[in-house]
Amino acid sequence: MKRLALFLTLFLGCVSLSTAGLFSDDEAHQKISVLQKQIQGMEEHVAQMENTARTQGVGLLSQLDALKSELATLRGQVEMHAHDIETTQKRQRDLYVDLDSRLRKLENVGGAAADAPGQADSAKPASSDQTSVGDESKAYDAALGLFKSGNYQGSIDGFQSFVGAHPNSQLAPSAYYWIGNAYFNLRDYKNAIANQQKLVSQYPNSPKVPDALLNIASSQQGLGDASAARKTLRNIIDKYPLSNAADLAKKRLASNK
Repeated sequence: MKRLALFLTLFLGCVSLSTAGLFSDDEAHQKISVLQKQIQGMEEHVAQMENTARTQGVGLLSQLDALKSELATLRGQVEMHAHDIETTQKRQRDLYVDLDSRLRKLENVGGAAADAPGQADSAKPASSDQTSVGDESKAYDAALGLFKSGNYQGSIDGFQSFVGAHPNSQLAPSAYYWIGNAYFNLRDYKNAIANQQKLVSQYPNSPKVPDALLNIASSQQGLGDASAARKTLRNIIDKYPLSNAADLAKKRLASNK
């Protein structure tokens, strides 16, 4: 049990860092936003110069060529940042999924050892409870696999079916977390918030609550409600001051000053 507790502690720390990768790529998005505004301004300027060139001759052609070259460079930078975001999120998503799977396997091994202390017990047929747990694990893993492959809508459907069939499962909080996570990746921020709030309200003692709140703040930011996002971040710091999510919340608040 001590080893399981230690692994859980390490897992939660990694989860918070991984969550940050999935939900705190604000800096890269801000760079893209700035570049896109620059591109828009330059495109408008180029259009004005082209109109002027039509009436004043070809003296502006060299300037137009220079501006078009700069526009091409800016577009390349936008594509590069977008690719970086996608690559980073995939790598961190894979890490999070791997940690989730490893923890549950360790828990299953620990539970099997506790239920079967003697060799003779290994010959006993599986109980209905054991079969149920196995079914839960398979359904959960299937939905998680869809998320990992990028099939977010399929993952949402899978986890929703899982929660409907196993409402009292110990994995139910994680299922809601992944549903919210998938909605966030689909940029459906309202449903992302709604499902993370289900986790927070129905499972207030779950270790995933601080990260769920962090995801809510990211979704609120995605909706353009910066005030609500700051309020949620301060709530994390007040209620869960020792969590990694609180450290990330502090950094976000500091960067937005």
